[in-house]
Formats: sequence, C-alpha cells, structure tokens
Amino acid sequence: MSVPDFECRLKKYRLLKDLTQEQLAAQVGVRRETIMRLEKAQYNPSLKLAIDISRVVEAPIEEIFVFK
Repeated sequence: MSVPDFECRLKKYRLLKDLTQEQLAAQVGVRRETIMRLEKAQYNPSLKLAIDISRVVEAPIEEIFVFK
C-alpha cells in the first residue's frame, strides 16, 4: 500500500482547539486510530471526513491537508 503524497497539519490545528485525538475522533465519527494515522500522513481522508475535520478545527481543508 502506498503512502498518500501529502502533508497533514491536523495535529497543529487540533492542539490549537485544545482537543485530544479521542475528542476529535468522537466529533467527526471515526476512531482515534484514524486521527492518529491522519496526523502521521498515513491515511488519505475521504472528502466528507476532511470537511468534518475542517469544520471542527475551524480551518480550511487546504491548510490542514496539503497535497503535493
């Protein structure tokens, strides 16, 4: 399985909102492991998940997920 070619800045925005991985996961309806994999850029999110995360952390999708 290939690793997505993108940089994920989710951890930065999650911490700015003072959210744990568990809290963010609960708010967007995924497991904490999914958030962990996103933060390590090991998982390419669906559009719906990217939008949900963007809304929770109040940052534009293109600032959180930077595709090369």
